[in-house]
Amino acid sequence: MAATLGPSGWWQRWRRRVSARNGSRMLLLLLLLGSGQGPRQVGAGQTFEYLKREHSLSKPYQGVGTGSSSLWNLMGNAMVMTQYIRLTPDMQSKQGALWNRVPCFLRDWELQVHFKIHGQGKKNLHGDGLAIWYTKDRMQPGPVFGNMDKFVGLGVFVDTYPNEEKQQEAQKRRYSPGVQRVFPYISAMVNNGSLSYDHERDGRPTELGGCTAIVRNLHYDTFLVIRYVKRHLTIMMDIDGKHEWRDCIEVPGVRLPRGYYFGTSSITGDLSDNHDVISLKLFELTVERTPEEEKLHRDVFLPSVDNMKLPEVSAPLPPLSGLALFLIVFFSLVSSVFAIVIGIILYNKWQDQSRKRFY
Repeated sequence: MAATLGPSGWWQRWRRRVSARNGSRMLLLLLLLGSGQGPRQVGAGQTFEYLKREHSLSKPYQGVGTGSSSLWNLMGNAMVMTQYIRLTPDMQSKQGALWNRVPCFLRDWELQVHFKIHGQGKKNLHGDGLAIWYTKDRMQPGPVFGNMDKFVGLGVFVDTYPNEEKQQEAQKRRYSPGVQRVFPYISAMVNNGSLSYDHERDGRPTELGGCTAIVRNLHYDTFLVIRYVKRHLTIMMDIDGKHEWRDCIEVPGVRLPRGYYFGTSSITGDLSDNHDVISLKLFELTVERTPEEEKLHRDVFLPSVDNMKLPEVSAPLPPLSGLALFLIVFFSLVSSVFAIVIGIILYNKWQDQSRKRFY
């Protein structure tokens, strides 16, 4: 028979149960904070950030596939590996991409990209780099780092091959001081669908800004962060192994619509590299706005940059209805017959006048 517990025994057992429950709750809270789900202070003007799992990707890369239930889709030569997603292998003429299936409706956000670019190519014998996208269209292969040209949205490019510099060398021309860029090079571009990315000049005519980023064949992790807060675009990098963000691009007045898709892509040509994405983590930033800022920061429907004129996109003409097409053909025929009759009459009068002069 079990021994009967006295009042002190019941009290000790109750305290152990309460301590165990509190310890479990504390452990769960720590796990949530460590995983990025919990809020944390992020700086002046920003209150909290929250990890958005539907727009994030990390090992073991669950939710990547081709089915309708997948959050991420692969395209081209992209492959899921154990430690990374390889957009392109170190082989010629490869193209791959990774696209989120869920459109992003956040007003303010931060995307942290953990990536690695490496290969056998020596100096200036590797290419071509990778791009991170926030665009209206997804899964559209093309020549711009594996994505379509004349895209609509934001593109951030990690360009590893200096096309313009090589052309200058071939023509035995030199850059003017302060113009030459050192590669690899990070740049950004906002497009409303009217601009083409100039490969021969490495995107120079349309870039918002850029910086040198020595990211190839490093033995430590490399990161890129894209932050969009209050129409302010900031791009920073951590590529020195010091776990510190370093400024690269800062552009105010960038207007990006909501409901676009995040993605990343890469392409190789005659030169190649391994382009690997290890993780993509998107955080929602909760930012305080004044009533005046609320009026200024209303939703936009086409990407633009203040103080930067983008060519207007000509809207396609609506298709003609059957009646309109019939009327156009009918009046064209009537006009043609009328012109022929007038021509015959004029010709006959000219002949009559010619006979009178002859006689």
